Amino acid sequence: MKATQGTTYRMLGSRLNDVAQQLEELRKIGATGKKLNAPSDNPAAIRPVLNTRKQISNVDRYTETMGKSLDTMQATDGHLDHVENIMQRAKEIMTNSINGSLNDADRTVLADELSQLRKELLDAANGTVDGKYLFAGYEEDTKPFSENLGYTPAGYVANNPATWPYTYSGDGNATSLEIATGEEIQVNLTGSDLFFGASTWDPTDPTKQVPDSIPQQRYNIFTELTQAEEAIRAGDPVAMQQSMDDLEGAAEQNRRMRSQLGNRANRVETTMNYQDGVRIDLEQILSRYEDADVIESFNAIVAQETAFQAALNVTGKVSQLSILDFI
Repeated sequence: MKATQGTTYRMLGSRLNDVAQQLEELRKIGATGKKLNAPSDNPAAIRPVLNTRKQISNVDRYTETMGKSLDTMQATDGHLDHVENIMQRAKEIMTNSINGSLNDADRTVLADELSQLRKELLDAANGTVDGKYLFAGYEEDTKPFSENLGYTPAGYVANNPATWPYTYSGDGNATSLEIATGEEIQVNLTGSDLFFGASTWDPTDPTKQVPDSIPQQRYNIFTELTQAEEAIRAGDPVAMQQSMDDLEGAAEQNRRMRSQLGNRANRVETTMNYQDGVRIDLEQILSRYEDADVIESFNAIVAQETAFQAALNVTGKVSQLSILDFI
């Protein structure tokens, strides 16, 4: 079969177009740093790439959620530290009040300070983060604690929340965080558990609000501070000594629950670090499929540019031929 000049031109043009297209693809790889820019670049890599990207997305979701929860837990710890300081000062006041040399005026001053500490405790119990109440359970938009204006010492009944000096408007549901598939961890403390010593909370059934007795006694911190103030004002040494013991128990309750929260915060932080490591591994897997070697890409571009220039030279020389060259 005879190759005409027109056929030669078409073959050269087609080859020149192929070389130019390959050079453009190499330049795109060099500019983006990615060797997989379209499914057609490597069809076999699409499935593992998509699966890896999904896993990275899941890791990012876990990490973001845990980061927000850890911030809340750290803020909660700050409020619990304030509660610890309040209880420490309350015990110091009770220690001073037991001193038999104090007169009524001195005890009134101490009782007034306890009254101020109760207000500080109320502020801590109604603490917020990003406009959400920390100790309200699921009712995070509802102010959890308020003073019971109908409270009287004579009307107080231990298992009837309506008679307590402070009321609770939250619920007993603690928030759980999924830190891994199928694994959840509690990331907050409910006000009923922390401040009232009630691990369950059902306003419709007062008997469920009785502070737990097993495995250790639980304390209503608001009530203990209130009764301590009442004991000082009454000048009752027996009641003051009892309040002293109860305040220590309430302070220990706060410390214990703060320690539990700290352990869970450490668990969340450890899991975040683990997820960061998992993400790095997944990115390395993704990189093997997607990322191009910089030096290899540069050498390929240079080689393709040389081939493209050679193709241009050959095409240029062939285009200079005419029928007159053969006469």
